[in-house]
Amino acid sequence: MLTDAKVRAAKPRPKSYKLTDANRLFLLVSPSGGKLWRWNYYFFGKQKSMSFGAYPRVSLADARSKRDEAQQQLLEGHDPALAKKLAIARVRQAAQQTFEAIAREWHENGKSQWAVVHQNDIIRSLERDVSPLSAPSRSPSSPRP
Repeated sequence: MLTDAKVRAAKPRPKSYKLTDANRLFLLVSPSGGKLWRWNYYFFGKQKSMSFGAYPRVSLADARSKRDEAQQQLLEGHDPALAKKLAIARVRQAAQQTFEAIAREWHENGKSQWAVVHQNDIIRSLERDVSPLSAPSRSPSSPRP
């Protein structure tokens, strides 16, 4: 089993090499000196590999914890790499659901029911008064137009 001292002492070599830990967890040391935590597993008879991050950002204890979580998902019949990708996709989708995006979608859906002048007034009002990122910057003491 690996220790933190062994991981810290791992030096780059001309070719990449592995330092193995328990349950197929290993540290891949690249020729440039990068150290990446990886875990090999089998899902429906096919060997797969999963990355847990770079050392020292991800410590040995963190890598073991992530391996244990992934192994638990595997025991429940789920592919841990796919579960990780789906979780990342959910976070990205949630980040895209900003008020501005929803307001623009609402405006796009309602445009067909409004006169052109009203459409333009609404989008200008949203941009000017609601969305601080797309609005021109004003100092707090300057009067509103």
